[in-house]
Amino acid sequence: MKTLTVRLPEPLVAQIEAESRSRQISKSDVVRERLARAASTDRKLPPTYEAIADLIGAIDGLPPDLGARKKHYLRVMGYGRKRHR
Repeated sequence: MKTLTVRLPEPLVAQIEAESRSRQISKSDVVRERLARAASTDRKLPPTYEAIADLIGAIDGLPPDLGARKKHYLRVMGYGRKRHR
């Protein structure tokens, strides 16, 4: 098994130490269990999606398929063409 040194915030260290004492296992075992649990959690949506999920559909007047056809809409709007001066 490899060794890895990390710096953790004090509140998290306190939680790990408390759990370690209450379960009478090493702090390393607690950290390994938490990392294994986090790695095995099946995430269906990327974290960035969850961060903006409440904004989806919040702007009126945009086409419903904008995400799928963004290049089409940019071309229709003239994005990237040279402007006449």
